[in-house]
Amino acid sequence: MNKAIGLDVGTKTIGVALSDAMGWTAQGLETLRINEQEGYLGLDRLQEIIDEHHVNVAVIGLPKNMNNTVGPRGEASIHFSEVLKAACPHLEIVMWDERLSTVAAERSLLEADVSRKKRKAVIDKMAAVFILQGYLNSKS
Repeated sequence: MNKAIGLDVGTKTIGVALSDAMGWTAQGLETLRINEQEGYLGLDRLQEIIDEHHVNVAVIGLPKNMNNTVGPRGEASIHFSEVLKAACPHLEIVMWDERLSTVAAERSLLEADVSRKKRKAVIDKMAAVFILQGYLNSKS
């Protein structure tokens, strides 16, 4: 089975999730601090994770508008995927419709009664889990 990484790309953070060895479940790994405006996209750390965990597939959340068009955030995710592909040519890149992943992550954290401060700290990582889990479910 190919090991997969799920990425929820924002302007200031990237939520990172990894699949288990069997490709059944996604677990949140970490939230990377980035600065999209300054062009710092956390690629060094991402490459470390990809190499360390022998990742073959990167599933990147593609935020679409509800009418299925791609807006500025979606274009930023596509640009990020191109930069990642250039840095890791061996990596298969999958763009995954993530329209409801952050909403689902927020809802599950609210249901678990996680405080606002803690939610803010883990929301991107949780969104990455939802993105990757959706992809894994589609493969099985």
